[in-house]
Amino acid sequence: MPRSKKGKRGSGKPGSLRQEVLQLQLSTKASLKGVRNGVKGEMGASDDELTSDVLSHYSSNSETASVMDEGTGGEQVDEQTAQEQTEDKLKQCIDNLMDKSSKTRLAGLESLRQVFSSRLLYDFLTERRLTVSDCLERSLKKGSGEEQAVAATVFTLLCIQLGGGDEAEEGFKMLRPILTAILIDNSASIAARQSCARALGMCCYVSTAEEGEDLVKSLALLESVFMASYPNREGVLPTPKPGSPGLHCSALQAWSLLVTLCPASRLTVLLDLHLPKLQACLQSSDVNYRIAVGETIALLVELGRDIEENFEVEDSDSLCECLKSLATDGNKHRAKNDRRKQRSIFREVLHYIENEDFTEERIRFGVESVYIDSWMRRRIYDAFKEIQESGVSHHLQFNPLLRDIFGLGPPLILDAAVKANKISRFEKHLFNSAAFKARTKQRAKVRDKRADVM
Repeated sequence: MPRSKKGKRGSGKPGSLRQEVLQLQLSTKASLKGVRNGVKGEMGASDDELTSDVLSHYSSNSETASVMDEGTGGEQVDEQTAQEQTEDKLKQCIDNLMDKSSKTRLAGLESLRQVFSSRLLYDFLTERRLTVSDCLERSLKKGSGEEQAVAATVFTLLCIQLGGGDEAEEGFKMLRPILTAILIDNSASIAARQSCARALGMCCYVSTAEEGEDLVKSLALLESVFMASYPNREGVLPTPKPGSPGLHCSALQAWSLLVTLCPASRLTVLLDLHLPKLQACLQSSDVNYRIAVGETIALLVELGRDIEENFEVEDSDSLCECLKSLATDGNKHRAKNDRRKQRSIFREVLHYIENEDFTEERIRFGVESVYIDSWMRRRIYDAFKEIQESGVSHHLQFNPLLRDIFGLGPPLILDAAVKANKISRFEKHLFNSAAFKARTKQRAKVRDKRADVM
């Protein structure tokens, strides 16, 4: 029905017309409300709709959980009902993983990926972890390359959701052989192999037991992948196969994450073996791999300096010259964005190698902040961000595992008074630094226990 112009409100039969319009609007709103509250559920919602509903509910759920609001008993009942409806939709997503249609399974995996990355579902998943793990195992064994890639990512998110405890370790031991088989299978999809490399690195990182057996195996496996990019005996870099730089990049980044867990005795061996070879890989033709190599070199040097105060890189003059060249690269044959990104990263790497100078970065989430003030801390944060994407902020706020790793303490429960009296940036920085140093010392004790094994 066309809208009446504001200047003609008195024309015709205004009372009757307005009543008809009002009735039509009320009827339309009621119909839409009915669809939202149940009609879609009865007719069968699509995976996109399920994901949207789950995310929107858990978004409001987290907001109410993080700020103490006064509510009536009726509101609590409504919240409980909404929670039950949301869990029903999540169960539907899990059921879709068992469907015969690959399209339905893939849609279900993608829905879970989005929800797992952006919301904390510990209680719900603890009860269903075996079911979900079985479904993911089936997708990894029998699915297409695309399905395998998403399944490996969902499994990684599941381990993070479970908090890195016994449940996550049990799941990792169950799926590690399959992830390994896909990673080393040259005929498998490159996307699936990259996803499996990231999964092996992150799942091992969050679930590694003190004896370090899983750590040793995962390090060796990831090394076997990216060392294919190392120069031959004549010092010549191999010609990369299609997709191989991306795979080498994922394996190297996953490996460097696990290196942060190694005891000093193992680190010394790794530094001697890999630093000279990685320097040669700075000449790689792939910009993303060059950047990953540069960041890994900086991380290894930082770890070396932690072990030995006077640690020096072999042939450091040659390394610094190469870094300077990459930090000022103006090669017109490279894309403009690639050149800018490369110059920025290698300036940071060069400054650290020459002056031990690291550019601190502040990550804000809610009313809190975490400071990235070392290459080790950056590698850990980047690894979680790569898997969780924008959802990493939510997990920093509420996930006990991430809060423990970054020394943030238990999740905060804030009221309006606390929000109005935020601690200063400097106080937060001191707290973060002290907490992270304390955690590093604690992890060093665990490294010593692993040293005998490694």
